[in-house]
Formats: sequence, C-alpha cells, structure tokens
Amino acid sequence: MLAKRIIPCLDIKNGQTVKGVKFLEIKEVGDPVELGALYAEQGADELVFLDITATHEGRKTFVDLVKRIARNINIPFTVGGGISELKDADALLNAGADKISINSSAVRNPQLISDMAEHFGSQFVVTAIDAKQFQGDEWAVTVNGGRIPTDKRLFPWAKEAEERGAGEILFTSMDHDGVKQGFANEALAKLSEMLSIPIIASGGAGAMEHFKDVFTKGKADAGLAASIFHYKEIAIPDLKKYLKNEGIEVRI
Repeated sequence: MLAKRIIPCLDIKNGQTVKGVKFLEIKEVGDPVELGALYAEQGADELVFLDITATHEGRKTFVDLVKRIARNINIPFTVGGGISELKDADALLNAGADKISINSSAVRNPQLISDMAEHFGSQFVVTAIDAKQFQGDEWAVTVNGGRIPTDKRLFPWAKEAEERGAGEILFTSMDHDGVKQGFANEALAKLSEMLSIPIIASGGAGAMEHFKDVFTKGKADAGLAASIFHYKEIAIPDLKKYLKNEGIEVRI
C-alpha cells in the first residue's frame, strides 16, 4: 500500500505566502521559501506553491521564486498559477519545480493537458480543480481563483483530465476552503472510485481527525492544507504520529 502524503500548500501573492477563507479575506503569513524549508524539515512529503493571482491578473508565475525554492528545499514541489502554454511549464520545470499544476487554462483549453502530458510526461502534470457544490452531488468547476463559475462539472471534468493524461487531480472544495470543518469526503470518495490516478484533497482541514477521515472515508491519496500549518495549529510530526497510530500508512 502506498503511503498517504501530507502536503502543505503555500498560496503566493506578491512574493509572500497568504491565506484566506473560501478564497477571500486574504492575509499574509510569511516568506514562502522559509516556510517551505521549515515544512520539509518537519516531514512534509511534498509542497504546493500556487500563485493565486497569476491567472486573474494575466501574469506568469515567478520563475526566480521557483529557483529560490529549488535551492532551499529538498522534497518534491508543485508550482501553479498562470501556466497557459508549454513554454510556461518548461520555464518552471527548468527552474527546479518537480510538477506543474494547471487549472483555469486547462478548463479553457483542455488540449493543454494532452499537450503537456505528451511533452513532459503525465507524472509532471497535475490538474487542479476548484469546484463549488450547487445541488445534490453536482459541483460546478470554477476558474480564475474561484471567481468565475463555468458550465463544467467536477466528475466528468476530472475523468476527462485523466483521459487526457493528467498524472494527478488536486481537488479543492471551495465550500470547505479555510472553514476547518473537514474535507469534502463524499465527493472525494466518488472521484477515487472513478479514477485510477492519485487524488489530492484540499479544502477543510482543521483537526487531525479530518486527515484520518479524508484517507479512510474520502479515499484520497494525499491531504493538502494551508492555514493549520501556517498558524502552527497542527505540527506535521504530530499529525503523522497520530495517523500512524490510527493505522494509516505514512512516511515518518
């Protein structure tokens, strides 16, 4: 059985790590390179750095920041935000990123997933999906950092992303983001049944039990969180020890 992964997420705005609630009320929480290095030291399995305003403002993710991260961090990390062409991804991978995450650009141009998977290999391509539940088990996919709803739906879109060559799905429930009441486990379990690629769960972590639930009920391969780590509410070594005691396979 593959070990479950714990992934701190660092949302970047103007070169600083920030955190919000339901994608709003954004506050600065520190230097992304320093925080990333600290999490690596504490036993994080991977890191995700997302330039949260890159798509909205039409900018490219900062390549020089990625170079700094690569120089200071010794665990795999994924970079996303404003990646809309092969050359964007190429620049970030060359700067030292291990994987790239595409979201709005993939929704607008699904062929981009196919092109990136073919060009770089599926293992380098994460398709991130930000979605909002609107009726029953229907989830509307959004773009531009959750600002714009689309007519795409979570489950068919995730399936298409897999078929086009995505190596992983990073699903964020906007309804759960920053609320700390637990992950969207029903939707995650359904994704897990449908897909054969790993699923990273995002949105809702507030207690150690939420990670246990996301791995057992939600069947996720990785649990991603931000504020609980940034505000030192949960320490990664304590979380891993707890999960191990609950019978969940993690790397200590």
